[in-house]
Amino acid sequence: MTAIRQDAWSAEDDLILAEVTLRHIREGGTQLAAFEEVGQKIGRTSAACGFRWNSCVRKRYDEAISIAKAQRQKRSYIRKQSPVGVSQVAAFATLDTVEGGYRSDGMNEDTLSIDAVIRFLRQWKGTVQETNRQIKMLEKDLREKEEELNQLRSINDRLSKEVNEVQTDYRVVNDDYKALIQIMDRARRLALITEDEDELKSRFKMDANGNLERIE
Repeated sequence: MTAIRQDAWSAEDDLILAEVTLRHIREGGTQLAAFEEVGQKIGRTSAACGFRWNSCVRKRYDEAISIAKAQRQKRSYIRKQSPVGVSQVAAFATLDTVEGGYRSDGMNEDTLSIDAVIRFLRQWKGTVQETNRQIKMLEKDLREKEEELNQLRSINDRLSKEVNEVQTDYRVVNDDYKALIQIMDRARRLALITEDEDELKSRFKMDANGNLERIE
């Protein structure tokens, strides 16, 4: 069983959450399924992923969400379209397409089919081009986020190294300080002992008869 993480969200966790959620939006999946997938990848609950998305990450991807929703609509439209047949082409071509400057009155079936196929392929080409453009935009955004993530990782490694060096210097200084305190304390005790010994020593002098006399 995967352990449920309780630590803070990292930039990499946020990026995984954004990538998976945008993919589910683009492919017509649910956000709940996206949160469950992210939870399995990074060891968090789907509820935690959902809360993180709605409270923080989603605000940074408004434009990408709009693009993903547009792609989902186009995917849905394309899936609903069955292969073009003669009857479908005829039905498509018989529509009054005033907007495109084209009417089907007076044309035979062969002409209608060819014109309809051409218009359909042109529309399909436009859809593919727009989809490719949006994919390139997302790929560019993803590359920028990856570069930003690499920069943050580099900064984090540098700061971690500096913190370790500072901690090492602190331990050395602290050890030196303790040693100095011990030396000073030992010297103070020796000084007190010496003073006491000097006070206890008696002084004598010799009198005129050659006897030692104690000096108070």
